Amino acid sequence: MLPETKMVNVRQAVEKLYKGLCTVTEYQAYTKPNKATGYHEVEVLNDQPCRLSFSTIPAAEPTGSGASVQQTVKLFVAPELDIKPGSKITVTQNGVTADYCRTGEPAVYATHQEITLELWKGWA
Repeated sequence: MLPETKMVNVRQAVEKLYKGLCTVTEYQAYTKPNKATGYHEVEVLNDQPCRLSFSTIPAAEPTGSGASVQQTVKLFVAPELDIKPGSKITVTQNGVTADYCRTGEPAVYATHQEITLELWKGWA
């Protein structure tokens, strides 16, 4: 385990790599005036510094029209942020804005967390 001052230095170094901003939106229940339950989008985090990382992975099985390639998208954010599964994550980086959703459990480290994303397809 690193001493606290070294951990702070490592975290600052990681955060210098953040080139984007993300907004996290959840689909939350609310009670309508007629007592029925409705759902609406609620921004729970806004303009959080982040970084997207992209990597390509060749598919294990070639398709009839040639080998397919998959892209893996990973979001790097502060470790204390709580991003729930199924949340919509809007990321702006390098002048490009796209919507994603969290697909699995994050890898949480002392200096950051890594969350695998996929393109947003809508609320489940």
